[in-house]
Amino acid sequence: MRSASTLLMGCLAVFLSFTPLYAADISPGQPAPEFTLKSLKDKNLSLKELRGQVVMINFWATWCGPCRQEIPALNILYEKYRDTGFVLLGVNVDSESANAIQMVSRLKAAYPILFDADKRASALYQVSAMPTTILIDRDGKVRYIQKGYVPGIENKYQAQIRELLKE
Repeated sequence: MRSASTLLMGCLAVFLSFTPLYAADISPGQPAPEFTLKSLKDKNLSLKELRGQVVMINFWATWCGPCRQEIPALNILYEKYRDTGFVLLGVNVDSESANAIQMVSRLKAAYPILFDADKRASALYQVSAMPTTILIDRDGKVRYIQKGYVPGIENKYQAQIRELLKE
């Protein structure tokens, strides 16, 4: 049985792993920080390649229950808007990708999955909660930030996506 101090240290380690390494300003209206990450299809994908499209970045982890709940809803959004100038990137933050690959297969995630094992992209976006979802406009500016997941949030996402696609 684990002691209270061992559990507290484990929780602190998880929190610190999502604490930004530096204090960059990631807020609506600011340019989205650039990153390049390895994809599930073994090629690197760069955010700058997607300029001109509306981009949703969803940071998630396999140990996050709400993340597992959210993936099917994100699939629906991706399938509905992907041919209209919308891209959804699932960025997994697990240290090892094996569990993420299994989960993506089991939940049939249709959108591109990227791996941020060293958590550099997560730090750039000041990810402090799982999941964290960022919506970026066609000009590469952060427009919306959502920390956490509640059932039905996909309706809010859909309205935001439509708004940005019309711009």
